[in-house]
Amino acid sequence: MDKKNALRAGALAAGTTLMMLLMSSPALALTRDDGDDPGTGLSVVETLGLYVLAPIALFVVIAGLVMVLDRSHPDHRVTSPNTKTKVARQKVGAKA
Repeated sequence: MDKKNALRAGALAAGTTLMMLLMSSPALALTRDDGDDPGTGLSVVETLGLYVLAPIALFVVIAGLVMVLDRSHPDHRVTSPNTKTKVARQKVGAKA
């Protein structure tokens, strides 16, 4: 990517960001809309549980399910060049 394209991309990103900031003025949040009925706020523990612990727990559950339900064949797994899987070692032992 040459300098001209990089400059053009940077100017476009900066302009887009500036327009989005100007369009979403926080002053508009001060006026209440009809039917606006805010509830009670969340405590610190509830906030951490909802926005930190729940996503981590969801990630762990999904990763655990992927590992437990993995049905891939051991020969197809990617390993480093100097290591061999159990199946490859058994095949080498059987040939000898």
